[in-house]
Amino acid sequence: MTGPQKPLTGIRVLELGGYISMPMGGALLAGLGADVVKIESLAGDDFRRKDDDRSPYFAQVNAGKRSAAVDLKTPEGLEFVKALLPRFDVVFENMRPGKLAALGLGPDVCRELRPDVIFASVNGFGDGGPLRDRPAYDTIGQAYGGLYSILGEPGQAQLSGTILADVVTGLTSAAGVLAALVGRGRGGDGMRVDTSLYEAVSILATDALSQYVDTGADPTRTTRHPQAQNFCVATSSGESIAVHLSSSEKFWRNLCAAMERPDLPDDPRFTPYRHREANYFALVPIVEAEFAKRSLGDWEERLTHFDVPYAPVQTMATYVEHPQTQWLDLFEPGAHGMSLLRAPWRFDGARPDRGGPTPRLGQHTREIAGEVYDDERVEKLIALDVLGTVTDEEPR
Repeated sequence: MTGPQKPLTGIRVLELGGYISMPMGGALLAGLGADVVKIESLAGDDFRRKDDDRSPYFAQVNAGKRSAAVDLKTPEGLEFVKALLPRFDVVFENMRPGKLAALGLGPDVCRELRPDVIFASVNGFGDGGPLRDRPAYDTIGQAYGGLYSILGEPGQAQLSGTILADVVTGLTSAAGVLAALVGRGRGGDGMRVDTSLYEAVSILATDALSQYVDTGADPTRTTRHPQAQNFCVATSSGESIAVHLSSSEKFWRNLCAAMERPDLPDDPRFTPYRHREANYFALVPIVEAEFAKRSLGDWEERLTHFDVPYAPVQTMATYVEHPQTQWLDLFEPGAHGMSLLRAPWRFDGARPDRGGPTPRLGQHTREIAGEVYDDERVEKLIALDVLGTVTDEEPR
């Protein structure tokens, strides 16, 4: 899905910042058709990790954007961005609170340059409160948001295996920008949109917060399992499989039939649901023992036949290659053997592509600067190291 079919075609986003949370939001907007121009320092986003466009981490959250390298600490660099700004619908930034304003590009200045601009900020803790000026990365968001306790054993908090806080913040920031664009499109003004790791991670804690209110106790990794009636167990072939019954008596009886355990539905410990919930931890070893008798393939056939909600526990490798993933067209090939995630929506049955390759640092500086300056002025600013551009214009 390319070109005018994309819902954000014609929307322009000026992105100032780096790493993951806000750039991921920008990547989603770019995948939906927005022209996202990434303003980077002359050294580039730190997430390039000195590997330019070859970094798979940078590529995953920046493919489809254009890069302009600018020294914002110079008056000329600041003047250049101010000259660009009226051409953009959205300013998207994730510097520490007040830093962009200190540079001379705060929300009030941006609104003077374009009254209907949407100014979207992403930071660690919001622009006030006791934690305002603290540095924050994904780990900090997960820890403050309670995820390390929710995902750990009682009294044994542990790291998770991926960037949950950054990802949900990226999604949240993109949703905020989209909502502001809809509001402006209905005759509203431009507005300021703020979110933070601290705020966004609350979405992932929704159920855990409900558990806390319901029970008065802090939930941990296994707290929800009795009410969800879910299991993650090993099979005889070494792979694991997950089952989720919820409160359905139908699925409970179907699971018993698949396990060839007709005695279990009549066991007063496990029927009805409230008894099964109360005795969940007595049921777990029974289910584990049954699943250890057959291979993953056998269980997939049996559980499908008996209409039990299940899934094999996939690795990233099997997820990428799964036929359902292929049918949904979730990935597209990127340069250097990368698999790039596409936006998680389809429009009229088609999934938007990423909108282009991963930009090299400063790859588009000249063409973007050419929107507001003549060639002579652009080359002078490059010579003065106010603007930066790639020395080799050919793609690698």
